[in-house]
Amino acid sequence: MSQELYDIPVRRNDGSGATLREYAGDALLIVNVASQCGLTPQYGGLEGLEQEFGGRGFHVLGFPCNQFGAQEPGSNAEIAQFCETNYGVSFPLFDKIEVNGQGRHPLYAALIGDGPDIGWNFEKFLVDRDGAVIARFDPKTPPDDAALRAAIERAIA
Repeated sequence: MSQELYDIPVRRNDGSGATLREYAGDALLIVNVASQCGLTPQYGGLEGLEQEFGGRGFHVLGFPCNQFGAQEPGSNAEIAQFCETNYGVSFPLFDKIEVNGQGRHPLYAALIGDGPDIGWNFEKFLVDRDGAVIARFDPKTPPDDAALRAAIERAIA
């Protein structure tokens, strides 16, 4: 699955095409995010992880999703502005996608595999340096959670 994950087409927040290949060799925390959710303050903690571990081969990647309570209604530009203004987000944000159902983005199909559907905004997938999903964290798991931090440390070691 690792090479497949890196080759899945995605769109950056600015609409340009990309793949995750530019992050090959780094550990990734891939998160479906939303700006009008009770968990939205996690943006600040996610940015903290990016700042703390970013220089060690780690990146947070945010994929906005409006499937849960319509809590991400904004345009890509509005989402980026909100995240930068309110949480100082510098980690990459991508195009709004669907993570469940028939419209599920291929990236999330690869991340989920045979696992259960995404439960809510801010579900987190930790991907190791080889592109394999090594952990999945519940939306309510805060970015400063000891188990999440320990898993990141192991992934970048």
